[in-house]
Amino acid sequence: MSRKLVTRPALVVLVAALLGAPAAQAAPLDQAHTAGRVTKSGQFSWPGVYFEGRFRGTSVGVTLNDAASYYDVQIDGRTVTTLVKPGRTTYWVRNLSDAEHRVRLVKRSESAWAAGEFGGFVGNVLSKPAARSRQIEFIGDSLTAGYGNLSTTRDCSANGGVDRNSNADLTFGALTARTLNADYQINAFSGRGMVRNYNGGEPGTSYRTYYDRALLNVDGDVWQNPGTWRPQLIVVGLGTNDFSTALKPGEQWPDQRSLVSAYKSAYQGFLDKLRSRYGSGTTILVSVPEASGAFADAARQVVQDRGDSRVRYWNYSDAALDRLGCDWHFSQHDHRLISGKLNDYIARLGLAW
Repeated sequence: MSRKLVTRPALVVLVAALLGAPAAQAAPLDQAHTAGRVTKSGQFSWPGVYFEGRFRGTSVGVTLNDAASYYDVQIDGRTVTTLVKPGRTTYWVRNLSDAEHRVRLVKRSESAWAAGEFGGFVGNVLSKPAARSRQIEFIGDSLTAGYGNLSTTRDCSANGGVDRNSNADLTFGALTARTLNADYQINAFSGRGMVRNYNGGEPGTSYRTYYDRALLNVDGDVWQNPGTWRPQLIVVGLGTNDFSTALKPGEQWPDQRSLVSAYKSAYQGFLDKLRSRYGSGTTILVSVPEASGAFADAARQVVQDRGDSRVRYWNYSDAALDRLGCDWHFSQHDHRLISGKLNDYIARLGLAW
């Protein structure tokens, strides 16, 4: 007689049924692997957050509550559907082969004003996939977030808008991490700079205002690292918004010289924070997409002044970048190009991972 293995969740359900008691639902993160900034209750805000699970059978449900964002559902590495601002739902993928499969939910778009909530996978769910040994953190603005990267036209008003044309899962960060079989975070916030936001917007705030948060829409929120997130590599891309628009009367920096000084000082403080948090062994890339100018010069000076062999300057400007994404942002072609350049650069770093 054949014997069927009963998994622990199934055993809990069976025992509860025999005792006439309701079965306790597994916590969402007990059955799904994530490396993102997710609270214990399954809430999150940053783009690119993903949840990975394993199941056996012909179907699986994905439980989610988010009326603000776009998501991809993937089975065995293939996207089977895109959920558009789904609200509270359990989306079912059916008619699969009766075998073991992998399921992945990934947040494509940004939603700094609203949090999503992952409720877990439903079905014959198996133990969650193991975490990857390699970890990379990507810090930046819209260029890192994948703003408009699916578009082939810079004006997105007639092709669905920015959110529909954005996919953090196809950014240079996500592409690079998958090539290296690394877990990753994309902690990117469009329009934010190291000290100055795009066109001087929302004065008194900057990217640094939000960096520590899990939930961007909650003032003062602080992500509680479960102790498993210690990236060997961090790629920082902040400065485009600081310098891409002219200073306006009334801003706190009277001229570009004072803005550059504030930028360099804040960058050093931010590097201090990363060093304190992750230790001296983490390599940090100060990245710049511009061949020259105030941004490139200031970032290069930050690295020179740092005098730390594990803080490197990476300028990835390239004449082949077409910036055909929404509002002159990187296109899919550009993200693939940048990922290739980043992979080549990482290969030369000799990281011990």
